[in-house]
Amino acid sequence: MQNNTDTTLITPIAPIATATHGGRAKCLQRLVRLDLPVPRTVALSFQAVKRIAAGQMPDIDEVDRQFDPGALLCVRPSSEDPDWGGPGAVLNIGMNDQQYECLSDSLGARAAAALYSRFVQAYATHVARLDPDVFDSDSDEGPKGLQRMLRAYEEEADEPFPQSRPEQLKGVLRSMARAWEGTSARLLRQAKGAPADAGLGLVVQEMIPGLGQGECGSGVLQLANPVTGLPQITGRYLSQSQGREALGAGAEAIYLEKDPRGPSLEELAPEAFEALKRDAALMRERLREEMQVEFVIQNGNVHILDGVRVARSPRAAVRIAVRLAEDGIIPPQEAVMRVDAHSVSELLHRQVSPTAARDVLGRGIGASPGAATGRIVFNAAAAQASAARGEACILVRRETAPEDVRGMHAAAGVLTEKGGMTSHAAVIGRGLGLPCIVGASELTFNTRDKLLITPERRLLREGDVITIDGSSGEILAGEPEMLEAALDDAFQTLMGWADAERDIGIRANADTPADARTARNFDAQGIGLCRTEHMFFDQGRLTVMREMIFAETSSGRAEVLARLLPMQRDDFIQLFKIMEGRPVCIRLFDPPLHEFLPATRTGQRELAEALDLPVSDVTRRIEAMAEYNPMLGLRGVRLGVTVPEIYEMQARAIFEAALAMRESGEPVVPEIMIPLVSARREVELIKARIDAIAATVRAKHGEEFDYRLGVMVETPRAALRAAEISPYVSFLSFGTNDLTQMTYGLSRDDAGRFMSDYVRKGVFNEDPFHVLDVEGVGELLKLGADRGRGAHPGLTVSICGEHGGNPESIEFCREAGFDYVSCSPFRVPVARLAAAQLAIAAKTGLNAAKRP
Repeated sequence: MQNNTDTTLITPIAPIATATHGGRAKCLQRLVRLDLPVPRTVALSFQAVKRIAAGQMPDIDEVDRQFDPGALLCVRPSSEDPDWGGPGAVLNIGMNDQQYECLSDSLGARAAAALYSRFVQAYATHVARLDPDVFDSDSDEGPKGLQRMLRAYEEEADEPFPQSRPEQLKGVLRSMARAWEGTSARLLRQAKGAPADAGLGLVVQEMIPGLGQGECGSGVLQLANPVTGLPQITGRYLSQSQGREALGAGAEAIYLEKDPRGPSLEELAPEAFEALKRDAALMRERLREEMQVEFVIQNGNVHILDGVRVARSPRAAVRIAVRLAEDGIIPPQEAVMRVDAHSVSELLHRQVSPTAARDVLGRGIGASPGAATGRIVFNAAAAQASAARGEACILVRRETAPEDVRGMHAAAGVLTEKGGMTSHAAVIGRGLGLPCIVGASELTFNTRDKLLITPERRLLREGDVITIDGSSGEILAGEPEMLEAALDDAFQTLMGWADAERDIGIRANADTPADARTARNFDAQGIGLCRTEHMFFDQGRLTVMREMIFAETSSGRAEVLARLLPMQRDDFIQLFKIMEGRPVCIRLFDPPLHEFLPATRTGQRELAEALDLPVSDVTRRIEAMAEYNPMLGLRGVRLGVTVPEIYEMQARAIFEAALAMRESGEPVVPEIMIPLVSARREVELIKARIDAIAATVRAKHGEEFDYRLGVMVETPRAALRAAEISPYVSFLSFGTNDLTQMTYGLSRDDAGRFMSDYVRKGVFNEDPFHVLDVEGVGELLKLGADRGRGAHPGLTVSICGEHGGNPESIEFCREAGFDYVSCSPFRVPVARLAAAQLAIAAKTGLNAAKRP
């Protein structure tokens, strides 16, 4: 049997591998190699289990002969990845009338009856497929309860309960093998990331009863706190128990270490406790991982039944990986690979505690991670009023617009009915580090009556307290227990190791000084996208902006914009100061002008008063500026060509800010980016005007300065004609939000309504606004980068859309030779870690989030 690859006695040299027998079988072999007290175990391979499901049994008698005749057995699943699950373990195989009589003499009739009853119940339900309600009785009823259960089995199955251990084992193996092949089990594990053909191994292990006259029982122990990752002995122990009963035993289970709250194993059986600690420490060192130890104590002697990787929160994963590296158990590079890059964003924000009760009101798309609690408000003004009172609030909108930005700044979180991963609320939320849920269409948003209505018809009114979990997309009632952000020493150490390995630059998208400070705190290497239009929605600037829109002549527009010039200059000076010489890429004005005009009659009347114009004139002008599809209309470079005064003012503000920084001894080379380009001539026109402004500023101040001009590639045509455009610029930065939208012909604000159906039905593998579509949009990126560099070899190439913070998208950019990616400030640590993992994988072959 030892050399049989399908039914293998686990020994130090047996032919067992995770890929053929599963993780549990391989871990047990490692424990055997460490000479730990592991009960005798036989492993069945994936192929053996597959044949069992098809009706081809291995030599069960040979398997049975590996164990003492009087031993009880258990069967446990062994999938390749423990997260894929498997059928539940079956204990006490081999219990029969004869064993019951023997154990009654040694353990007592009641304990023996409990063992037999539990096995009969499990066998009847999972193997014989009998009605579970018939056997749903208290297994502690003693001998009388056992007899009732055996009679019920005979009546339901039309045959006595099987007495042969090999026959029982055969039934259990067949049942577990077929359960793994079932449709629901297959769908469940595929949802957890398992391949469709994932195999299942089984391990048959001799049972240590955990029952007896001396100190007997079972429990679990681990050396690290699963929430914090700090060194701490945690777990539970239950006398006179089997398997993992201690975890569900409530007050009857006792602590492991001495604890003022109750009795402990350390006091009850100090020698066994010390042996357990030694075994767990050895497993940590030799298996190179924090392990949870499942154990049984029989008459004071410790037996190790299993070892599994400690379940852990994202913050615990970081601390555990760092401690293992600092203790010399794993190298720093492997510690970097042990942390899931996707989960890092959870460390930067408050989170709902994993132990908190969740009263779920509804679900949407978790568009910006973190959790926030506050009172419901339905407009930006109410959010600002709430902030002024010092009360946390959740801004609830059908969808947000630029005029809601001030309210978003004031709110603790944002919830919208519409939108997807790149909708306005999602992008601004991620930039602010603000928890945000979009596309919560299963809730009814009655903004007129200020009501939220859940699918169960629960009514939530303005002022009611809710919690939004921007990581999971759940909307919760009330205020559950929270975990605070965890940017501790372990996190900083891990990120330092990551930065030493990565080979692609990481910048941040930052629109305000607050964004820039966040980016610097997260060690961004510069600003890859500063959206200047957000600077104009401040109330003090909005009226001036509207005056400019209503000006009739070029000179009139320039005169009004001159009042905005010092404000813009100060904005840029602040950004340059915060970034301390790191590059700052400023995108020139992009949105259509109608976004700055009021949509309501009240707003239009107020604007008419402010401009001293008849309301009818204001209304006619707003109607004249209306566009059927404004996001494909007069915006971006098209505004720069037709209303050049805006770009001229911004260029002057940038250059004067750069000169101001030079006076303070911190020279900067600003990067100016032209948005929404689709033709070479657009670049020629804007470049000529910017160069002219630069010459004017140089002449006025008598000083030279440098700047870099670039193009934001957001249209398919710009990517296709990159060879024509690139000789005029220093860089191309792909704006993948709009580029994805235009390539698909798909509104990024409306895609959330149906995208989940598309992904579920296999139309798209992932939401293309969340994970870069490397086959379609990615082809345009490659083509544009290659053609651009072909015509301009020194060209810098990057992406600055929301994809920049996605690990899968960073992988594409790295392989395509991009110089850097730029993402929301709170996604910078995710990007830094993901980039490091890609570099380490390329050099060493290690896989990210490796499990031993």
